[in-house]
Amino acid sequence: MGLRTKFNLLMLLPLLLGMALAAGFSWPLVYRQARTAALQDAAIMMAGASAISAYTDREIAPLLETQLKTRFLPQSIPFWAAQNNFRSVTAEFPNYTFKEAALNPTNPADRATDWETDIIEAFRRDPKRADLVTERATPDGPVLSYARPIRVSDAACLRCHSTPAAAPPPMIDLYGSNNGFGWKMNEVVGAAIVSVPMQVALADGLRTFEFLLAGLGAVFLVVYLAMNLLLHFVVLRPIRRLSTVADEVSLGNLDVPEYKPRGRDEIASLAQSFNRMRRSVANALRLLDG
Repeated sequence: MGLRTKFNLLMLLPLLLGMALAAGFSWPLVYRQARTAALQDAAIMMAGASAISAYTDREIAPLLETQLKTRFLPQSIPFWAAQNNFRSVTAEFPNYTFKEAALNPTNPADRATDWETDIIEAFRRDPKRADLVTERATPDGPVLSYARPIRVSDAACLRCHSTPAAAPPPMIDLYGSNNGFGWKMNEVVGAAIVSVPMQVALADGLRTFEFLLAGLGAVFLVVYLAMNLLLHFVVLRPIRRLSTVADEVSLGNLDVPEYKPRGRDEIASLAQSFNRMRRSVANALRLLDG
C-alpha cells in the first residue's frame, strides 16, 4: 500500500465522520425550525378562531336574540361560528383543521376523538395549563396540534348545558336531550384544537438540510483535493526523484546529477543530507581506486 493510499484513507475517515456529525447536529435544528414554523401557523389560526368567536358573541348573538325565543340558531353560538368559518380554510387546505372538541357536546359532530380526548384529559388533570402542543403521525406525515382548554367560566353557559329542563326548548328540538348536559362551573369540558401539517415545513427544511450537506461536502472535497496536490508536489515527487538518484548511486553510477532541493522543509533537508552522503561515498571510492 503506497503512501498516497494510506494518506487518502487516513483523510477519508475524518471527512466522513465530519459529514456524519454535521448531519447529526443539523437535522434536529432543521426539525425544530419546521416545528416552530408549524406552531406559528397554528397560533395564527387559533387567534383567528378566537376573533371569530368573540365577534359572534359581541355582534351576531344580540341581533338574533329575539329569534332565539322561537327557534334555536346555531349561528349565534361562537364555537359554531368559528368552526364553520374555518371549514372554508379546510376545504382549500385539507390538512389544516380547527375543531372545538368536547367530551359531552351538544352537537354530536363536536364529540372528541381518541387523540382529542387525550388532550382534553391533560387539561382536566392540570387546570392551570393554558395550552398544549402535541404531534401525531398521519398517512400524510406528522401533524402538529395546538390546543387551548374550553372551560365553563360563564354562568350563562349553564343555561344551555346544566340540565335539559333548563335548556331552551328550541335547542332541545334541534339536538335532543341526551347530549351536552351536566356541565359544571369551572369544569374543562373540551378543547379548541388547531392542527397543522408539518410536511410542508419539513420539506423546506429538508432542502435546506441537503443544501447544507452538499456545501459541506464540496468544502471537504476541495480540502481533500488540495491535500492530495500538496502531498504530490511537496512530498511524493521529491521523494521519487530522490529515490531515483539513490537507485543510480547504488548501481555504481556516481555521475548521476545531484538532486537539487527547493525550499527549506524537511524534504529539502533530507535531500541535502543525501547529497552530502553521496559525495562522501564518491570521494571514498576514488581514494580506494587511487
